Amino acid sequence: MSSAPRPYAPFERLSSTQLYHSRWCGLRRDMIRLPGGREQDYHVFEVDDAIVVVPLLPNGDVLLVWQYRYVHGRTHWEVPAGRIHVGEAPELAAHRELGEEVGHSTQRLERLPGFYPINGISPHYAHAFVAHDCELLPGGTAHEDSEQIEVHARPRAEVERMLRDGEIADGFSALALFYAFQRAPPR
Repeated sequence: MSSAPRPYAPFERLSSTQLYHSRWCGLRRDMIRLPGGREQDYHVFEVDDAIVVVPLLPNGDVLLVWQYRYVHGRTHWEVPAGRIHVGEAPELAAHRELGEEVGHSTQRLERLPGFYPINGISPHYAHAFVAHDCELLPGGTAHEDSEQIEVHARPRAEVERMLRDGEIADGFSALALFYAFQRAPPR
């Protein structure tokens, strides 16, 4: 049962122009009519929907990745995440990213609440999951050339402390960890 008030009616879109498009992202300029009748442009960042996975080992430890991010030039803690390929189900993308980024698999993937990480400028949506009882894959990870990643297992209590202390600065990871910890009691 939702406690939200009645939603507003959507703005009328008068036109839409693609300003930029690549295999990674796009930028669109829409002309919209506001409720009072005034017209305004609205820029929309287009990026494929994504998944984020909190991998839990059988002993309750969390698999984190220590990853370099070019866009801000920093290395920090994250959980596996990635884009959903065209036609791919979010659950399949979660299994794929789990294998690629941390070299593990799971038989039990639990859906967590998803979220819009940048909803003021994009319809981009993140599907969140917790992967229970992860097991090491024989082939290991499959990182892309642009990915600099180390995989680390950390006790849940340490990850909870890192989250509280702001050591996990990636929004995808922080929110997914929060949801996972609310759902999965400590062992």
